[in-house]
Amino acid sequence: MTRIRRGYIARRRRTKMRLFASSFRGAHSRLSRTITQQKIRALVSAHRDRDRKKRDFRRLWITRINAAIRRNKVSYIYSVLIRNLYKAQLVLNRKILAQIAILNRNCLYMISNEIIN
Repeated sequence: MTRIRRGYIARRRRTKMRLFASSFRGAHSRLSRTITQQKIRALVSAHRDRDRKKRDFRRLWITRINAAIRRNKVSYIYSVLIRNLYKAQLVLNRKILAQIAILNRNCLYMISNEIIN
């Protein structure tokens, strides 16, 4: 029986996988089956950590705001500040408040004093 020459589609698919896994170490970048497993694992981690990054940054912003507010007044805390911001209908998200807390603390104190009164 004569030998059948295969097409290039499977080879092209494996080459694409190898390019994705070129930075992996050992068999994870050389063996097709292992590359497939590592690719799935890497994409799952990337998908999960995109949401995780948002969560981590929000925690960081809250911590920074809380630290800056507590330095000003001992009895004034983060949750009270956010509640008063909503009552005063000031639209400042936590990212902006954290930047103000770092770069211009006096401005944050002015905002918090205006909200209290």
